[in-house]
Amino acid sequence: GRRQTGAVYEKKAGAYLEEQGYVILQYNYRCRAGEVDIVARDGSFLVFCEVKYRRTAGKGGALDAVTCGKQRTISKCALFYLMEHHLTGAACRFDVVGIEGAAEKITLVKGAFEYEE
Repeated sequence: GRRQTGAVYEKKAGAYLEEQGYVILQYNYRCRAGEVDIVARDGSFLVFCEVKYRRTAGKGGALDAVTCGKQRTISKCALFYLMEHHLTGAACRFDVVGIEGAAEKITLVKGAFEYEE
């Protein structure tokens, strides 16, 4: 099902992030606000990362798939995560990893969006 496919791409994205020096803290962080694909640490930043897979590398690409609503959800989840782990005040960043086409071309966008109230 979709969930399994998603997990495959999340692991691929995670491996890619690790190559970039990130430390993966958690896959699929779930809270009552929603869920975040990957929570990681990149230097001093706590990174909340959304993974987007697109079968075709056509117009738009993965980034457009992260709607304002989704950004708000991820922002809320980030807040929950920080409270749960007693990290409030930690520097956060929101990244998006796009995986496109049969070649599975990976694009990492750091700071793809700002925290949304």
